[in-house]
Amino acid sequence: MIGYVTVGTNDLARAARFYDAIAAEMGTGRMMEFDSFIAWGTPGGAAGIAATKPFDGNAATVGNGVMVALEARDAAQVDRIYAIALDNGGSDEGAPGPRGDGGFYAAYFRDPDGNKLNAFVMG
Repeated sequence: MIGYVTVGTNDLARAARFYDAIAAEMGTGRMMEFDSFIAWGTPGGAAGIAATKPFDGNAATVGNGVMVALEARDAAQVDRIYAIALDNGGSDEGAPGPRGDGGFYAAYFRDPDGNKLNAFVMG
C-alpha cells in the first residue's frame, strides 16, 4: 500500500551520506535525485524512502510520533543497519534486541536531522 515515505532534511548532502550507507546495506541505491530531493529504493519493489528539503522553504522539523520502519532480512542485518546509522551521524533510540514475545527484533535510531527510524525483522 505504501509507495514511499519522505523525511525532511535541512542538509541534503548529510542526509545523502546517511541514507546511501543504509541503502547499500539493504542492497539498493538511489532511484531518483533532484536538487532538493533524493529517493532510495528499487522501482517496482518495496516502498522506498526519500529525504527532501521542505517544498515551502521553511526549516524541516521532526514529526512527534512519526517513524519509518526498515524491514531487514534477519537480526544480523538489523544489527548492521543500526551500526551503520550510528557511524553515519545517526543517534541511538534503542539498541538492537528482541521486543515483546512475538519474534519481533528491532533497533531504533534517528537520522542526522532527528527523524526516527527503526530496522526490524519479524519471526
